[in-house]
Amino acid sequence: MYKGVVTDIFFDLDHTLWDFDKNSKLTFQKIFKELKITIDLDGFLKIYMPINLEYWKLYREEKVSKEELRYQRLRKSLDASGTMINDRQIEEISEAYIAYLSSFNHVISGAVDVLEYLRPNYKLHIITNGFEEIQEKKLRNADIRKYFQVVVNSEMAGVKKPNPRIFQMALERAGVPAPKSLMIGDSLEADVLGAQQLGFHTLHFNSKKEETHNYCRIIHQLDEIKRFL
Repeated sequence: MYKGVVTDIFFDLDHTLWDFDKNSKLTFQKIFKELKITIDLDGFLKIYMPINLEYWKLYREEKVSKEELRYQRLRKSLDASGTMINDRQIEEISEAYIAYLSSFNHVISGAVDVLEYLRPNYKLHIITNGFEEIQEKKLRNADIRKYFQVVVNSEMAGVKKPNPRIFQMALERAGVPAPKSLMIGDSLEADVLGAQQLGFHTLHFNSKKEETHNYCRIIHQLDEIKRFL
C-alpha cells in the first residue's frame, strides 16, 4: 500500500517497539524487593497501568509537570492498593524506577524482525514523548538504536505528541516531507491524529484491541506491517 510512496518510517517507542508493560513490571519487582515493600505486584500493576496512562495524557496536555507525573502515578496507585507508603519512600521508588527502567530490554514481539525487514528499503526514525534521559538508554540497551537515523523526543522539541511541532521537527531533521512519511504508533490521539495534522501517512498499532476506527489502517501485530511495505 505504501510501497513507492513512503521513503521514511517514524515509530513511537514505548508500547510500540519497546515493551513498556513487561519492562515496567520487572522494574517494580526489583524495586519492591530491594526496598522490602510487601505488595501484591500483579494487583498493584492492574491499578498502576491505567493511572499511569491517565497521567501521561495529562502530561501530553501540559496539565501536569514531569515531577507531578512521577509522584502522582505512584501515590495514587499505592494508596488505591492499600499500601502504606510515605512521601520519602515514594521519592525512593520514583528515583529507582527511572534508574532501573531502561536496564530491562524486552521489545514487543516481532519488533526486531520487522526492523530488519524495513531497514534495507526505508529510513527509520523515532518520535517519542518519553523523557530524554532514559529513551536513548532504552534504545541502546534493547540493541535497536542502530536501526534509527533520527530520534526526536518531547523534551528536545519542547512539546509533546500530538502537538504538530514535534512532528515538524522530526521531518526537518530527517530531511523528508510529510507525504513521503509514515508514522506508526500505539496511541490514536498522540501518534495517528497528531501525525495526520501534518500530512503523514499513518498506521495504528492497536495491540490492546481498543475500539476500532476509520482514521487509518489498523494492525494488531507488528509483523502485519509487512503487508503494507
